[in-house]
Amino acid sequence: MSFLDSLLRVVIGVIQDMTKSGHPKSRSSSRTYPHEASKKHHSSVNSVREWDVHSLGLPAFQYAPHADGIADPGEVVWTWIPYEEDPTQGKDRPVIVLARVGDDLVISQLTSKDHDLDAAQEAHWGRYWFDIGTGNWDSQRRPSEARVDRLLVIPASKVRREGGRLNESMFNSFCNHLKKFHRA
Repeated sequence: MSFLDSLLRVVIGVIQDMTKSGHPKSRSSSRTYPHEASKKHHSSVNSVREWDVHSLGLPAFQYAPHADGIADPGEVVWTWIPYEEDPTQGKDRPVIVLARVGDDLVISQLTSKDHDLDAAQEAHWGRYWFDIGTGNWDSQRRPSEARVDRLLVIPASKVRREGGRLNESMFNSFCNHLKKFHRA
């Protein structure tokens, strides 16, 4: 499905909502739960975009977590991330905040799936992962991997909750890996 097809589906959904109730339903409520996000068009469809590394380069990485309820570089937070193959669907997932650019955050999504087991298949599809270990962002303390090839930008207001933070050494290791990967 093309980007325009996805965009058209979102616009049609908003128009249908307006004709039923006279106004669009709020889709940006911080009370949207993960199971609802995958069933509906979500406001994050329009607010999550890819960071264009080729045009913009990498953002300035600087480890700066603060326990103040505001997402900072080095912290792991939760937000809704659309699927690549269908951006009208997605799920809540943990992400590493890598940089702040104005009111936006540059992030990398996390997974608890061990992609070392299917690295060749992932590479075939252009997906690369970096092991970051365990942390309090995962209640089961499963090892996590961060996406290397796809950096995303989200408005800071789309963060739902804090999950934890990477230690500074791991943050710097991941950022150095990103620099090497995107230099090639």
